Amino acid sequence: MVRQLKNYVGGRWVEATTDKYTSVINPATCETLAECPDSPAADVDAAVKAAQEGYREWRSTPVLSRAQYMYRYKALVEDRFEDFVRLVVEENGKTRDEARGEVRRGIESIDYGMSVPTLMRGYKVEDISSGIDETAERQPIGVFAAITPFNFPMMVPLWFLPTAIVCGNTFVLKPSPQTPLSAELLYEVLDELDLPEGVVNLVQGGKESSVAVMEHPGIAGVSFVGSSPVAKIVYETCAKHGKRVQAQGGAKNFIVVMPDADLGASVANIMGSAYGCAGQRCLAGSVVVAVGDAYEPLRDELVKRASTLRVGSGLDETTQMGTVISASAKERIEKMIQQGINEGAKPVLDGRGTQIDGYENGTFVGPTILDGVTPDMTVAKDEIFGPVLSIMHARDFDEAVEMTNSSRYGNAASIFTSSGKNAREFKYRVDAGNIGVNIGVAAATASFPFGGKKESFYGDLHGQGPDAIEFYTDRKVIIERWL
Repeated sequence: MVRQLKNYVGGRWVEATTDKYTSVINPATCETLAECPDSPAADVDAAVKAAQEGYREWRSTPVLSRAQYMYRYKALVEDRFEDFVRLVVEENGKTRDEARGEVRRGIESIDYGMSVPTLMRGYKVEDISSGIDETAERQPIGVFAAITPFNFPMMVPLWFLPTAIVCGNTFVLKPSPQTPLSAELLYEVLDELDLPEGVVNLVQGGKESSVAVMEHPGIAGVSFVGSSPVAKIVYETCAKHGKRVQAQGGAKNFIVVMPDADLGASVANIMGSAYGCAGQRCLAGSVVVAVGDAYEPLRDELVKRASTLRVGSGLDETTQMGTVISASAKERIEKMIQQGINEGAKPVLDGRGTQIDGYENGTFVGPTILDGVTPDMTVAKDEIFGPVLSIMHARDFDEAVEMTNSSRYGNAASIFTSSGKNAREFKYRVDAGNIGVNIGVAAATASFPFGGKKESFYGDLHGQGPDAIEFYTDRKVIIERWL
């Protein structure tokens, strides 16, 4: 019998009120790990009502006491570290090292939640007028929710949950039905904390439960991570229903390599950026712009290095790149590779049709490099979300910046150079929210906001860092005079 997942509502595990389930598939073997319920709007409503009830007590719990729960939570997650790693590998297809990196970054977000007591302070001015003092105090708002993606099933929920609840709000998580097991374990550990009932709630499901989260009048704000088309829908729907919203979308991240760059270090970083997590992350480098004389040596070294990557099951410690998330993702990625070839790109390394002994049913796409890509090609413009790297050639620095800024996305961009002048110009002129200088993956740590511009982000307050404190609190202004 395949295990059917439950929801976590009001401090207890409950059956979803549905007979519709989605299989959770191990992409390396295509075996069914569990069945995820397609929870209806009624289940979301039950979770929100529990969160509203829990808010009454939680909001008045001292902030230092709220933070203490995160100290215990971190210790318990650390104890289950390798359990989380294995789940991420099995349901997502990452390698063990990639999963360990994800779990560690998730724990960093719990760390940040501990710092809320020092970050949600207000401010005051005495004698703003004669005998009158004015104060701005930060207060929690109510029930918040997050709709999270498949590609970082353990880390992304922790971008939001710890900060939201230590700020004094209650929380509802709706994870991806493709990777719900990591979220389930996060809540199993939360259950050990004996939080007041309703502070944290989990609703498993798909589109119906997502729409219910966006439209529910009892939810004050929603955080979303996913594709840009869906992010725009989330932003518009939440705004229509009067909610705060931060909707992080997709990307087409450019990496510029100058002739003065250290070739070996650049290639090593680009390998991790393009092929880490099989290219399934919103900060993956997907277009390399080789400037001037850097073009041929860079292309040849990229092909040499990428062709030696060991593709296989993530549970094998020697594996350097795992699977893509599903058979449908594999089919989509391979179609986009073919479209690039049809438009004139040259496949100097073709990962289609990759087969792994013992994992013949796995959804593997090998490292792929398309050369001769031009800005008008689909593979230069659209997000592929797979292990495909496009190489473009720019005459000079200015053309490279122009190519980078031509993208409708603005999540991240990186430059490899030994010139401080070029690095400064790149930081100054490139319109992306996360900039890397000799860094392949410009990923913000938990104490900094996760930037994104243009079609990569909809909203005004980003996830993580000081933006998260702003998002999860409101300022109440008190003007006082005592006679």
